[in-house]
Amino acid sequence: MNQGRQSSLKTLKMNQKMHDFSSQVGRLIPRLKAPLISISGKIVRVVGLMLEAKGINAPLGAHCQVEHLELGTFIDAQVVGFNGDALYLMPFTEVAGIGPGARIWVRSSSSKGGVGPELLGRVIDAQGSPLDGKEPIRYDEYKSLEGTEINPMARGPIDKILDTGIKAINTCLTLGQGQRIGLIAGSGVGKSVLMGMLTRNTQADVVVIGLIGERGREVQEFVHQTLGEQGLKKAVVVASPANESPVVRLKAASLTHLIAEYFRDQGQNVLLLCDSLTRVAHAQREIGLAIGEPPTAKGYPPSVFALLPKLIERAGVGRDSVGAITAIYTVLAEGDDRSDPVVDIARASLDGQVMLARDLADAAHYPAIDLTGSISRIMNSLVTPGLQKSANRLRNLWTIYQQNKDLIQVGAYEVGVDPNIDLAIQLRPKINELLQQNSEIAVRIDKSQELLQQLMEQA
Repeated sequence: MNQGRQSSLKTLKMNQKMHDFSSQVGRLIPRLKAPLISISGKIVRVVGLMLEAKGINAPLGAHCQVEHLELGTFIDAQVVGFNGDALYLMPFTEVAGIGPGARIWVRSSSSKGGVGPELLGRVIDAQGSPLDGKEPIRYDEYKSLEGTEINPMARGPIDKILDTGIKAINTCLTLGQGQRIGLIAGSGVGKSVLMGMLTRNTQADVVVIGLIGERGREVQEFVHQTLGEQGLKKAVVVASPANESPVVRLKAASLTHLIAEYFRDQGQNVLLLCDSLTRVAHAQREIGLAIGEPPTAKGYPPSVFALLPKLIERAGVGRDSVGAITAIYTVLAEGDDRSDPVVDIARASLDGQVMLARDLADAAHYPAIDLTGSISRIMNSLVTPGLQKSANRLRNLWTIYQQNKDLIQVGAYEVGVDPNIDLAIQLRPKINELLQQNSEIAVRIDKSQELLQQLMEQA
């Protein structure tokens, strides 16, 4: 009896407390005011590719739709800045047909991209729509284009060699799975050919290729000639040619990295090729200058130098060593200027660089890799001390010859003056033979290292 009475009293007290809580909530609710959210606004100003809207709230990166007054359709645009109550938007397409008072709606608060296994073997645009004329892609999920940051301490180490199938890289610039490297070259020195060799020959589970801001003709050539039917089976190509809006080109770069991250998180060894980092910088420059950022070196606004490292850091070994993204970014040295601001930030942010030289290309030395300016900062931890010693000796002989090339070619150097120069001259044909390679042939890393050791035994 006593137990039953105590239980009833406890129940009564609990009900009383619940009633009191409900009463307090009921009194507070009328006092709560949710912020008013503008559902639609109006376009008040158009300057170049920049749209200015008022009467609507949206965060940076929000995806909006603008009314096309003539056709009654909608144009996609992205919020890239604001000033007071005015929003600045960059459209995805031409602004022709947008007039004063055109309405604007917020479609989503952030830009997202679709990912899934059906992406393999496909060519898509920055929106994830097929460019290859095949059926639409069914995506497993949609994720933010910004990706998910990984704590540097949570990443696994770079401790596995990546076999590129290219002798010059396998011997003197050995790469690791998860390394980020720049392919720095001027125009017309074989950058696209080397990219094709890396795409076909590198031993990776998945290849993700971003063709950003390049000529439209090159997209088709790369897919059909460079990749081919066999290479495309394990590849995903994201293409955004130079004629597209700068905000679309940036979306394509972000989507390329998002897709690579998806396959990496599946435990795959991913090769990411981004052509080119310079065009990504150009796209951000167009946006930054349009919204009023101050220009700095070569007209690049500060946002460019914040964007590039952020993009680069998305590659690397996955969390707890699950999967890896080995990223190769092409960097255009405009006018063969190796001190270009984008070249400088690439060298500072990446784990090494492969420099291509015009004089080597002019001499039909392909791939035109100049060892003097090239380096892999991870190589020391990947190869044996003996191989590292051989590679350093070869690089030394290459540099000695390059430094004295003019004297040697005009006959001003006398044999016997310097034994190192004599050896560099003697071994030059064999060094060239080691570093040169037919674009259709792959030489695996074991064979490459064997050839290096054999050559350096003569040194």
